[in-house]
Order: sequence, then structure tokens, then C-alpha cells
Amino acid sequence: MTDFAARRRMMVDTQIRPSDVTKYPIIDAVLAVPRELFVPDAQRDVAYAGEDLELGGGRVLLEPRTLAKMLDTLDIGADELVLDVGCGFGYSAAVMARLAQAVVAVEQDEAMAKEATDLLSEVGADNVIVHQGPLAEGATEHGPYDVILVEGGVEDVPAALLAQLKEGGRIACLFVDGAVGELRIGYKSDGEMSWRFEFNAAAPVLPGFEAQQAFAL
Repeated sequence: MTDFAARRRMMVDTQIRPSDVTKYPIIDAVLAVPRELFVPDAQRDVAYAGEDLELGGGRVLLEPRTLAKMLDTLDIGADELVLDVGCGFGYSAAVMARLAQAVVAVEQDEAMAKEATDLLSEVGADNVIVHQGPLAEGATEHGPYDVILVEGGVEDVPAALLAQLKEGGRIACLFVDGAVGELRIGYKSDGEMSWRFEFNAAAPVLPGFEAQQAFAL
């Protein structure tokens, strides 16, 4: 029988800590959440690999290093409300549930959203709401949010999503250009966004986050 707890510790020791993620709450959350539950059955044996995992439909679960570094840069507080965009089967929401006051997890795939609801309940993440709907629209009715985490690549960030960020809030996005990408944190001040580069990473572009093509005659 596979010792997933041992694999979880190895993931932390070989992928997360060496990436300069040392905040105890993040390490503790990652060690506590069984990542293998939140992937398709065929992917369980590689749930702790240092790579993005296919969830189906062109969607991925971000590699452990990337997600952990995103959480490290966001530094989520215990009194904050988080919007998790593109939660897939709910892994990221389960981890952030241990850091934040509450998490609203958005998933547009109906089957994934239902599975995420069941899995989050199974692991006791009772401060997470799964919202099923288009990723680019977020979840206005539960906002505004202190923190927004976008779980995949973006070429363009929809204005409707940025409007749900609180004044003084922050959003993490993986901006991609072809095969390369970079994680930037956006800060909202006086209704305007300013972006800061944090580290290099890449992921498939999420539906609704493609670059808007300029119309030409």
C-alpha cells in the first residue's frame, strides 16, 4: 500500500522548502491535505510529482512548487476571504482553507465542481464554498475578496474579476506567453492595479483568460 504521508513529506522537503517556502502555516497546510484525493484515480501514484498534473479538459493541478510559492507571496491572513479561481477538484481550496477565514472556490466544469464539494467535505474544509460557473466571472455575490488566486495561466485578466478585489487586496496570476510565464502579484490601490514580478512559472491558459483579439477590418 502506498505511503502517501511519506510522499507528502518528501514533496515538502525536496520541492517546497528548497524553493524558499518556509512559512510554517503553509508547510503545515500542505502536509495536512492529502493531495492524492484531489486528482483523477489514474494520477494518484504521481500526485506528488514535481509537475503539473492533468485533470482533463485541458486543465491541470499546478505543481506543488508553483502553488506553494504563490501562497508564500500572497501571505494569506487568518481573517481574510479568498477567491480561488479554477479550483479543479478542490486541492488548492483545501490548502487555503487552513490559512484563510474562508475560501470561495470557482469551478466551471459541473462534474469537477460536484466532486470538489464532496472532497472538501470529506477532508473537513467546512469554510469553503464551491461556486459553479464561468471562471472569468468569479463569484460576485460572495465578494469582495482580500485575495484572489488564479489557478492556471492567463494572457488577460478579466475586468469583472479585478472588480471583485477589495481596495488594498492582492491577486496572483501566472501570465504566460507561449511556453514561458511569470507569476505576478497585482495590488489594488485607488481602484487601479499595479503588478509586481515574483518568479517564473507556466501553466495552460484557463478558459476565459485568453488575450482579447483586437478587431481589424
